[in-house]
Amino acid sequence: MINVAIDGPAGAGKSTIARKAAAELGFIYIDTGALYRTVGLAALRAGKDIKSPAEVESVLTDELCVELRFENGEQRMYLNGEDVSEKIRTPEASMAASAVSAVPAVRAYLFDLQKKLARENNCIMDGRDIGTVVLPDAKVKIFLTASPEARAERRYKELCEKGMSVDFEDVLADINKRDYDDSHRAIAPLKQAEDAVLCDTSNIGLEESIELIINIIKENI
Repeated sequence: MINVAIDGPAGAGKSTIARKAAAELGFIYIDTGALYRTVGLAALRAGKDIKSPAEVESVLTDELCVELRFENGEQRMYLNGEDVSEKIRTPEASMAASAVSAVPAVRAYLFDLQKKLARENNCIMDGRDIGTVVLPDAKVKIFLTASPEARAERRYKELCEKGMSVDFEDVLADINKRDYDDSHRAIAPLKQAEDAVLCDTSNIGLEESIELIINIIKENI
């Protein structure tokens, strides 16, 4: 199987770009961030303190069911049988995802699922530690980034288009906090793999970014 690992900070456009590239190449797209968002949502719904590893870990029971399904070529996330694909895209779910991803038990809970999906499919998988931890032997590794301001502007527009009332400075503050938290956590911190291709999309548009990533993948497979 051909596996492509795309890592990078929050708001870099990994999901959109990886999804489009996968469709172009006939691969499946696996958004690992959605897995962590779903666990984070489960913790929030259970009233757990997401800053407490012990409380987060208490959510990981046999009753918890996190599923990644592909419907009409699109990835959908299910939490205990409920489609939460839209519910996990709120700012609260984003911060919860960053918090729970620092908990070793959560990473272990989701690690086997990610490896299984990669073993069984030609895929593009994105996240924070795919090239460094989850798929260290991936055929192609890409580190996708952009300036905090550029990423905050994209996220701000995305949330506004969804009808959400948000303040740009708050979105930028969230981006900067997630960057710090993701790169400073003790377990599998966000960092560029030594053999990853660095792609900075601060000054190029979405279509150019997609074309750039597709070309890199084609050149290396």
